[in-house]
Amino acid sequence: MVEKKLRKKDAQAIIDSLEAGVVPIKGVQHVLVGRSNEVEEIIATLQKLEEGTSDLRFWVGDFGSGKSFVLRTIESLALQKNFVVSTIDLTPTRRFYDSSGKALALYNEVVNKITIKNNRNGNAIETIVQQWIQGLLEQIAAENELAVSALLEKSNWKLVENIILKTTHSFYSSGLSYEFGQALMKYFEGIAEDNVSLQIEAIRWIRGDITTKTEASKELGIKNIINDSNYLIALKNLAELFLKIGYKGFVINFDESVNLYKLPRALTREKNYEMILNLYNETKTNEAKGLFINFGATKNTVYDERRGLASYGALKTRFGNELMKVKGFVNVNSTVIDLKPLTPEEIFILLKKLLEIYNSANQTMLVVDDRAIEEYMEAQLNRPGAEAFLTPRAVIKDYIEILSLLRQNQDYSFSQILAERFGRKTFLVEKDTDDHDEIEIY
Repeated sequence: MVEKKLRKKDAQAIIDSLEAGVVPIKGVQHVLVGRSNEVEEIIATLQKLEEGTSDLRFWVGDFGSGKSFVLRTIESLALQKNFVVSTIDLTPTRRFYDSSGKALALYNEVVNKITIKNNRNGNAIETIVQQWIQGLLEQIAAENELAVSALLEKSNWKLVENIILKTTHSFYSSGLSYEFGQALMKYFEGIAEDNVSLQIEAIRWIRGDITTKTEASKELGIKNIINDSNYLIALKNLAELFLKIGYKGFVINFDESVNLYKLPRALTREKNYEMILNLYNETKTNEAKGLFINFGATKNTVYDERRGLASYGALKTRFGNELMKVKGFVNVNSTVIDLKPLTPEEIFILLKKLLEIYNSANQTMLVVDDRAIEEYMEAQLNRPGAEAFLTPRAVIKDYIEILSLLRQNQDYSFSQILAERFGRKTFLVEKDTDDHDEIEIY
C-alpha cells in the first residue's frame, strides 16, 4: 500500500505538483508507469558511467507526453547510485551560446540546482566541497600522524594544498583546473581562519557568480573567471572533481529544449546547436569524464530540418538513421529516443496509483472502482480532439480535480461528478506547439 511507502507530506507534494501540471521533484517513481524499457536503459547507462564513460541522450515527445517524468526518473535513479545531479529548464535567458551572460546564466543555474543523495533540495555544491575538505583533512591527518586541528595551522597548509592541487591538476579537461584548485584551497583557508566571507567568495567563483577578473583577483587571487566562453570546460571540470572525490559522476538534465528551437534568429540557433554538437562529440568519445547529459525535447526540436537540431548538418549526420524513425518501433539504445504514448492499460494503472496517493495525501478513504476509472477514461477519450491533443498531463489534472470534488462533495458519487464534468461537450484546445517562430524578448 502507498500509505506504508509514502509519507503524507511526500504524497501531498506529489499531488500538488501534478495538480499544477508539473512533475514532482521527489517521489516520481510512485507515478511512473509504462517506461520499463527506458528505466532499464537508464540503469544500464548509469552503470557504464560508473566505469568511467560518458554519454548524451535526447528524450523526445510532444508536450505533456512524459519527457519531464523521464528526466526526473533519471535524477532519482542517479541519486540512489551516488551521482551528483542537476535538472534545469532551458529558457530564453539560459542557453548554450551567448556573449551577454545567458550562457553563464545556464552554468549558474546548473550549479545552483546541484543535488546529492543526502541533499535533494538543490544548492548542494557547498555541501559537496565542505564534506570533501573535511574528509581530506582526516585523511591527511591520519597519513601524517597529526591531529586534524594541526592542519588548520598555517605552517601545515602546504600538506592540504598539495593534495587539492594534485587532484585538480590531474583533470583530463584542464582548461580551468588550476583555478578550480585555487578556489578549493581558498575555501579551505576560509575554514582554517574561520573566515566565512572567504568561503563564500570561493563558492561564488565555482558557481560563476564572480563575473570580473578584477573581483576574482581582489577577493581570491584568482586571475581567471568562468564566463560565456569557457563554462562548458567548467562543467567538465566539475564532473571530474565529483569523480575524484568519490561520486559516481555528474548527471545534467536539460528540459524545455524547445526554447532553443524557438530562438528567432537562425545564426543564434546554429551557435547553440554547435555547442550541443561539442557536448555530443565529447561525451560520445568519453572526453568529458563522468558526464551524462540528457535533453527533454519536442519532436520538432529534434526532427525539423528547417530550424530544429536536424537543420544543423553536423548534428544531423551524427544522428544518422536515428532521425528516420519507423512508426511503431522504439529503440531505447539510441541517442535520440522517442517516448511512446502510454497505452490505455498503462493509463488505467496510473489512475489507480493516483487514487492511492491522493488518499494518502488527504488521509481519506475515497473509493473509485475499476468501472468508474474506465468510465473516466472513456469520457476523456470521447472528447472531441482527444486523439490529437490528449496527453497524460491533461488526464492526470482532470482526474485529481474530480477526486478533489468527490472529497469535498460526499453526497455525490464519482459517476455523478464525472457526468457533470463531461456531460456538456467540451473541446480540447490545441496546446501551444513549436511549429512557429516566437518573438524573443532580450
